[in-house]
Amino acid sequence: MLPNLNNMLLLLCILATGQTIAQPPNDWQRSWPHTDFSQSSVNLDDIATGGPGKDGIPAIDQPQFIQASESRNIADDEPVIGLILGNEAKAYPLRILIWHEIVNDVVGGTPVAVTYCPLCNTAIVFDRRLDGQLLDFGTTGNLRKSDLIMYDRQTESWWQQYAGDAIVGELAGKKLRTLASRLESFAQFRRRAPAGLVLIPSDPRARNYGANPYVGYDRSPLPFLFKGKLPKGVAPMMRVVAIGAVAFTLPYIKGKGRVEHGDVIVSWAAGQRSALDTRQLAQGRDVGNITVTRQGKDIPYVVTFAFAFFAFNPQGVLMSTDDDLRQQDLSYLPVRSFTHEPVNRRNVT
Repeated sequence: MLPNLNNMLLLLCILATGQTIAQPPNDWQRSWPHTDFSQSSVNLDDIATGGPGKDGIPAIDQPQFIQASESRNIADDEPVIGLILGNEAKAYPLRILIWHEIVNDVVGGTPVAVTYCPLCNTAIVFDRRLDGQLLDFGTTGNLRKSDLIMYDRQTESWWQQYAGDAIVGELAGKKLRTLASRLESFAQFRRRAPAGLVLIPSDPRARNYGANPYVGYDRSPLPFLFKGKLPKGVAPMMRVVAIGAVAFTLPYIKGKGRVEHGDVIVSWAAGQRSALDTRQLAQGRDVGNITVTRQGKDIPYVVTFAFAFFAFNPQGVLMSTDDDLRQQDLSYLPVRSFTHEPVNRRNVT
């Protein structure tokens, strides 16, 4: 748990900048004059500030890489987003993404947005092409259901990271294509792609790379800045493996080692540390590696928290060790909770 002083500093930062938990669209116009707020697929009152403003958490637009075999700064069991497209393989360490949240890149000839939201633990890769237009993304500094809201720089429409859909602006209602990737240990990525590349910081001094600004977050009883339904019978911050509207609790997968659901196979193996546990990522507890395949090929999935799965899949089914949890098993959290808050995410070193 973070010291109370950090919690107070975050609240003071929000108050000092004039930001409130739910801002009316008129206030947003000053920072987003090019965003069409008349077009929205969600209730704007559900959007909250996360602390930093527009691009306060800077996306990486010119990523730099080295051969993964030459890396000496990343522990074997540290988490990376592993992406293999065509004849190219790249690893994006969470020690970097936890500070930047978005990397605009091209892999195997495909323009991609590699994204990570620490508050939902969602590592998702999108194709940046949409209806013949090439998009690139930045961070709005806002959250919905505790999940990152991105924006595209071409239309300044706002996008929900969990589902990859535009929720505000000219492109509201559009959806990005999700690409198969893995949240895996660095060692597992190297075994899969011996000639692969790994992302490195363009300026190693810009952030305290390797440190976790969300110490103890995945042990918290409740998520940060979340208002909505929380699942009964399972801890809101329990990790789950979500494939569309079906998910499995991590203890269930870990206990069995391998689960077959129709033609989908979900497997667990030890050897990957949590990025959201201890102050140093390399010292986090082992949460294991997940693979999800269909007919031997990787398919998109996300290792997220139970609260986020139900928030974005209200009709979803969660398979647990005891029973299946569904929409009717949810209860309301009546007030916003500040039980646990990360430090201000802007320019933390």
